[in-house]
Amino acid sequence: MVLFDWGTYNGLTKLDRAELLGMKLTEIPPYDFSRKNNTPKYFKRYKEIAKNAFTTITAHAPYYALLPRDLREIDKIKKTMLDVALKAKTAGAEILNMHIGGSTGDKNRDVEIVSDIMKYLIQNTNNIKFSLETTYTKYLFGSIEDIQATIESVNSDRLLISLQLENDWMREFEVFRTGAFYKADKYADKKFWLKILKKGLELGNGYLSLRFSQITGIKLRGIVVKKRVPLGMGYPDLDLLANALAEFMVREVYHKELEIKMHIIYTGLPATKYQDTIKLYSEIMQRVVPHLK
Repeated sequence: MVLFDWGTYNGLTKLDRAELLGMKLTEIPPYDFSRKNNTPKYFKRYKEIAKNAFTTITAHAPYYALLPRDLREIDKIKKTMLDVALKAKTAGAEILNMHIGGSTGDKNRDVEIVSDIMKYLIQNTNNIKFSLETTYTKYLFGSIEDIQATIESVNSDRLLISLQLENDWMREFEVFRTGAFYKADKYADKKFWLKILKKGLELGNGYLSLRFSQITGIKLRGIVVKKRVPLGMGYPDLDLLANALAEFMVREVYHKELEIKMHIIYTGLPATKYQDTIKLYSEIMQRVVPHLK
C-alpha cells in the first residue's frame, strides 16, 4: 500500500491550523529546538496533539553544520544533535532531517566525518531515523553522490536521503555557479526529474522523502544569491515537476506495489506556506488521477 503524506513545518501553536486544512504530515521546525524555554513538556505536548491528527511527524534540526569550519567542534556537534534527536523523539518524530554543511575539500574525509556523527547518533538513540538533506551547490558536501557514499559507509536502515528538489535542480544544472535560473529551467525535463526521484527511492530506506519550494535569485559579485518565493513565482517549473512526480508515484511505486512511505514537505515562505502547501499537493494529485485509469 502506497502512503503519500503532505504538509509543512508547524510549531505547537499552529498544529490546529494544519489539521483543519487536512494536512497528513507536520514537521517540527528548527527554531523549536533552539528556544531554551521549550522544555520537555513542550515536546511531549507536541506529540500528544500531533499523533492524533497526522499520519507522519518529522523534525528539522537547527542549522548547525555537521561539517564545521573548525573540526575541533565535532564532539560538540555530536552532543548537540543527540539532544535534538532525543527531543524530536519525545515529540513523536519518526525522522530527524539535517543539513550537512560545508566541506573539508577532501570528499573521503567528509564522508568519514559525517558517517562518524551519524553512527554516534544511531548508536545512542532508538526508533528514530535520520535524513540528510541535499544541498544546492557542489562547493558544499551534500550532493546525492555524497549522501549515497555516507549511507553506504554507515550501513544502517535508519539513515536515508531527503531530496530538497530545488537544490537538486540548482546543483545539477550548476545554477549555483552561473546564476542562470531561467536558462536552467529550459533544460530541466521530465527525464531529469524521474532520474532524481529514482535516486531518492534507491537511497530512501523505505521512504521517498521530498522537500520543495520555489526560488529565484541573482548572481552578485560572483556569488549566486537565492531566495525563496511564493509558489508559482519562481523556479524550477512546478508543472513539470508535478507531472514527473505523479507519473513516478503511480508507475514506479503504486503499480509495482512497493512498501514505500512517500512524503513531500513544503519548505517555502512562512507568510504563504499554508496556501502554497495545499496548492503543491493539489498540483501533484490532479496529475496522479489520469495515471490511475
